[in-house]
Amino acid sequence: MSSSGRWGDLAVRIGSAAILILIGFGAVVTGGLVFHLLVALCVGLMVWELARILDPQARAAAVQLAVLATIAVGTAIYLPANFAFPILIAPALVGISQLSQNKWLFAAYMAAITLAGFAMMSMRDGSGLVWMLWLMLVVIATDVAGYFAGKAFGGPKFMPRISPKKTWSGTSAGWAAAAVVGSGFMIQLGAGIGLVLVSVAVSFAAQLGDIAESAIKRYAGVKDASALIPGHGGLMDRFDGLMAAALFVLLTAQLTGYPPVRID
Repeated sequence: MSSSGRWGDLAVRIGSAAILILIGFGAVVTGGLVFHLLVALCVGLMVWELARILDPQARAAAVQLAVLATIAVGTAIYLPANFAFPILIAPALVGISQLSQNKWLFAAYMAAITLAGFAMMSMRDGSGLVWMLWLMLVVIATDVAGYFAGKAFGGPKFMPRISPKKTWSGTSAGWAAAAVVGSGFMIQLGAGIGLVLVSVAVSFAAQLGDIAESAIKRYAGVKDASALIPGHGGLMDRFDGLMAAALFVLLTAQLTGYPPVRID
């Protein structure tokens, strides 16, 4: 493959990524309602993409489920946990009755999307800006390092049957980049070495999220979740890793102690 072919999509990817980063970091810094609305909107769009992938004929249902997911995530964050979780799961159950094919796969993945969106909002609200930036930078570093190392070095594939483009060089580069980010936050925050280890675990969770989304696309026979983001595909293609990382943190925070809950 020529150099131009190998890096041919780089300019478009960088341009789209720059816009996404500006919007995303702006919302993260602002926090509160602005961040909640952005996350809820992203969740809704990902649910729309998922429904279209798994049941292409259910176009009206895809829109309805997207709206329902947006409302559910945007509402759940303001409710106690015992009320929030049933509301977050409910749209996935509705999807079972709305789709004519792949309904259980849709329900499982949709539930993961809504819970991950809730995890991101809860983390920003409960742990603060710094820890939300830590999560985002770990995932971004994983993705960037993996992309460039994979393109530059190639080598054996990580999971060739599911994600043919992923290599061991890119995967391990992602872990190394996450460790560097974790080390930086460890020094700045005076945290223990455990933060570096958790950062690598979060990196791996993000990679697994990407692989899970690749498996769904491969099963459905599509290349991208949608064409919403030039050079990247859809929101699922771009944020699968971040959502998986957020869900991982939600499930393991009590065990690892990272991120800590902020006490004002």
